[in-house]
Amino acid sequence: MKRAFDFLVGLFGLIFLSPVFILISVLILISDGSPVVFKQDRVGKDNKLFKIYKFRTMKNNTGDRATADIENLDDATTKIGRILRKTSLDELPQFVNLVNGTMSLVGPRPLIPAENEIRELRAKYGVYSVLPGITGWAQVNGRDDVSIEEKALLDKEYVDRQSLSFDIKILIKTVKMVITHEGNKG
Repeated sequence: MKRAFDFLVGLFGLIFLSPVFILISVLILISDGSPVVFKQDRVGKDNKLFKIYKFRTMKNNTGDRATADIENLDDATTKIGRILRKTSLDELPQFVNLVNGTMSLVGPRPLIPAENEIRELRAKYGVYSVLPGITGWAQVNGRDDVSIEEKALLDKEYVDRQSLSFDIKILIKTVKMVITHEGNKG
């Protein structure tokens, strides 16, 4: 049931938001050239790597690093990128991940492979038994303002409590956070 829901959300999102995709793509091209979509290896279900898709928000010369590892985020981010990150519109291409089955709408956010400490904690807590999500319990409970241990425990809590009602609660909190920009440093 969850997979079918994720697939339909991804498909309808890609179709109905295609004008938004086109507009954002043009703005990125104008502001910093191509590529428009950023592809990056992330850790998914069963601790296996997959490609995540996002609109590119960083300048072309930034390299492939975790946001937390970038000293001056403002200097590394394009003007349009700041807006995309603040509004979470940079996440829209992840609808492709919903359609291809590498992500779910709700689940633990996928890590960059080099994030070893939290990756080991997630493996220990059984977090990789579920698909990663576009949003998740850790994201609506502090995101980058909680320690690695707390984040891994929140991811474990999601795995232990997962249900339709819990996913709906997380989605409602996500919408609230996107609208209010709560917890969004990007």
